[in-house]
Amino acid sequence: MNSYNNNTNFVSSSPDSNRKQPRRSFPWFTAFIMILIGCLIGVLISLNFVPEPKPETSASAEQIENLQATVTALQNTLKQSQSAANTLNVSYTNVETEITNVVEKVGPAVVTVTANIPTTASYYWFQTSYVATSMGSGVIISDQGYILTNNHVVEGATELSVELSDGTTLPAKLVNTDEFTDLAVLKVDGTMPGVAKLGESNLLKSGETVIAIGSPLGNFKNTVTVGVVSATGRFLENDKGYKMENLIQTDAAINQGNSGGPLVNLAGEVIGINVMIVRGSSTSSTYAEGLGFAIPSDTVRLIAQQIIEKGKLTRPYLGIQWVDITPRLAENYGLPVKYGVIVLAIEPGSPADQAGLKRNDIITKIGDYEITENSAYYNCLFKYSPGDKVTLEVIRNGKKINIDVKLGGDTTAL
Repeated sequence: MNSYNNNTNFVSSSPDSNRKQPRRSFPWFTAFIMILIGCLIGVLISLNFVPEPKPETSASAEQIENLQATVTALQNTLKQSQSAANTLNVSYTNVETEITNVVEKVGPAVVTVTANIPTTASYYWFQTSYVATSMGSGVIISDQGYILTNNHVVEGATELSVELSDGTTLPAKLVNTDEFTDLAVLKVDGTMPGVAKLGESNLLKSGETVIAIGSPLGNFKNTVTVGVVSATGRFLENDKGYKMENLIQTDAAINQGNSGGPLVNLAGEVIGINVMIVRGSSTSSTYAEGLGFAIPSDTVRLIAQQIIEKGKLTRPYLGIQWVDITPRLAENYGLPVKYGVIVLAIEPGSPADQAGLKRNDIITKIGDYEITENSAYYNCLFKYSPGDKVTLEVIRNGKKINIDVKLGGDTTAL
């Protein structure tokens, strides 16, 4: 079927039609107008009357500047993070190196102490006697063969021997002991593989890295454990009921057999002699870990020096529990002095009690000796002997007063 349109053009409905449609004429004036318009646009562009189109993704100069600043800041942050990570890695490596250096330095001076102690045991209707063996640790403090250990390691022993770090075993002689501080001094003859130096325990700070070296269980010779100073100025009662004063608390692993071994700082100095561990409370079923204690080196030095020089200890006794005052403690609590000791408690009937000392008194001077950074409480007290009368300089309620006291102790040892 065919259709007819208004233009009178015939159109075939057949899809395969080969018939050509007639050409339309193109008016000459249309071409002229288009050429004219093109020329006009070209002139306008050449005269900058038509602005060039901007890309749709272009940004302003301010936006570009802000973007560059952001990128620079991110790059700097990344560099700082990488630098901090490198610094942390180097610091950790340095600590590891210091620890190994300390162990190499102090390790040869650490010994294992063996004590043979006669013991009697009862079995129902009969008794039997045998020799028990006590093992602990010790540290050489002199090239003349003087060794520090604990009193409870050697107490009651009839025979003592010391195994050096190189495996050599030497017979040992007990010079003397102090049961109040649980210290003992031994003497051996021969060439010492190493000598340890006593440091200044009054300079210790909580959090400071420390190293314990000893023979746990008596079998694992020169075992090294690492921890920190958990606290200073601890007071604990030992098995005999004595109040052990001004102890160092540490979380470095200490086990049976470590007793008498050194607690060492990163300078390679002995700042304490390991003495006991606390596993729990007698009034509670709670079990604790990481509660080890050491006798501070300031106390050790005074005790050992007297025993080595005099062969015995004449220990004056005041009868107080106390804590050292340091500049940091003084600043934190607004104390009137930077050095001295605060009286925490007074033993009833003690020389301090009889003299009228009170809790919270601050002792700044004992006799002629002032308590300072380089002269701790024990340094001043041990300038005197049991039975001596001295004057204490005390700050009470902000006022300075003098209190006369007669020092206690075993006068029969003089």
